[in-house]
Amino acid sequence: MLSKYGFRFTKSLGQNFLIDGNVVRKIADAAEITEDDNVLEIGPGVGTLTEELALRAKKVLAVEIDEKLKELHKETLDIENVKVIYGDFLKIDLDKVLEEEFNGESFKVVANLPYYITTPIIEKLVVSDINLISITVMVQKEVAKRLSAEPGNKDYGSLSVFINYYTDCKYKFQVPQTVFMPRPNVDSAVVTLKMLEREKFDTEFLFKVVRASFTTRRKTILNSLSNSKLNYSKEDIRRALELSNISPTRRAESLKLEEFMVLSINFKSVG
Repeated sequence: MLSKYGFRFTKSLGQNFLIDGNVVRKIADAAEITEDDNVLEIGPGVGTLTEELALRAKKVLAVEIDEKLKELHKETLDIENVKVIYGDFLKIDLDKVLEEEFNGESFKVVANLPYYITTPIIEKLVVSDINLISITVMVQKEVAKRLSAEPGNKDYGSLSVFINYYTDCKYKFQVPQTVFMPRPNVDSAVVTLKMLEREKFDTEFLFKVVRASFTTRRKTILNSLSNSKLNYSKEDIRRALELSNISPTRRAESLKLEEFMVLSINFKSVG
């Protein structure tokens, strides 16, 4: 099909098209797609995953950045319950698109994400005020480990805490390089992030504290925060940790989300 339409891969877009039917079905299974679900797919490529999603879902909306795929899609994705729109997902008015295509109904995201923009895409989805149920994505294996890491794990960091605040993230399965065309240089993995409901919280300050805590991973939480740009004195930091019942000798990677939340509250009482 690619040869027929004279398609050439664009390296800057991180194009690695999924071509293995078994993996496609495993992704759809992981996403738990039913006939009642609306599905948003980001980066459908040639449409291998899109076709499988269309068999299971009520409607599939695919967002593709590469307009060179338009003619190919007219053949591969001429499916009644599939619509493809073209544009940069990070730049589209997501609220407007979802209202037009899903009428404000709930939806799930399923995608094989380009490695170079995985985090910005996930961040846009989880922080937006949209009727999102879950995100099932294939990403670089190392990123999948960071997204799903628990406290105490070497992969646990500020991204893990951020994702843990908004979602319940599960690492599903690894995907080898051989199921893509062209083959990437790294292995991939699939993760599912189910959205959580939380009471209103000052997330901007929370994640400032989280990022500051991981500034120097090998140092204690006291030293990491002291060397950060939070603009608190060492004594204020020590006091906030004490109020939070967090030992100053612990490292950031040992702290749970709830501990970071308490710490961010107590910083405001000492500042």
